[in-house]
Amino acid sequence: MIRFGVAWRMAGRGYTIFDTAIGRCGIAWGEAGVAGVQLPEAREIETRRRLYQLFPDARELPPPAEIQGAIDGIAALLRGRPAELSEVQLDMTGIPAFNARIYQFTRGIPRGETRSTAEVAAALKASGATHSVAQALAKNPFMLIVPCHRVLDASGTAERISPFGGSISKRRLLSIDGATTPSSRTLFDVLLPVAPARPQG
Repeated sequence: MIRFGVAWRMAGRGYTIFDTAIGRCGIAWGEAGVAGVQLPEAREIETRRRLYQLFPDARELPPPAEIQGAIDGIAALLRGRPAELSEVQLDMTGIPAFNARIYQFTRGIPRGETRSTAEVAAALKASGATHSVAQALAKNPFMLIVPCHRVLDASGTAERISPFGGSISKRRLLSIDGATTPSSRTLFDVLLPVAPARPQG
C-alpha cells in the first residue's frame, strides 16, 4: 500500500498530465495543496483544455515530490491496487465549509465500499441535507483523492459523477475499486427464476 507524507513548500500554481490505466489524467496544485484532479476526457487535448479553463494561471511543470506521491497513488487506484491518499493536502480555497466537511468524510470511505448520500448526511448530523450532499459531491474537484464515486444517490444508481470525472463513469470507477452497487444486476440475477412459495400447513 502506497503511503506518503506531505510538506508543502511550493510557489505559484502548476499542473501536469500523467498516464494511468484508464488514460491521461491531469492534476493541478498550488501553495496550499492539490487544487484539482481531472480524469481523462475523450482526448488528451480536451483534458488539457478543461484544466486550463479551471486553472488559467497554472503552468505545466514537473510535479514536486508531494504531487508525484499523489500521482502515484491515483495511478495505483486506477490499476485496482490499494493506495492511501488520506494524507494528501488539498487546497480548499473557495470551497464552502459544508462541502469541505462532506469531502473530509468521503475521504474516509474504504476502497470497495459505498455509502448513500443519506448516510453521509446522517454522519454529518445533517439528515435533512441529502440533496446538499449530492450537490457538493457533484462539484468535487479532487477526483479519487475525495472518492465521490463511492457515494450513491437515493436510488442506488452509480452513473452520475463530478465534471472532473471526464468521460469515465462512476460505475467503472466502482468496478475498478472492486465494489458492487445495489443497482447492479448480473445475468445470473436476470435468469434465476423466483422460487415459488412453499405451501403452509
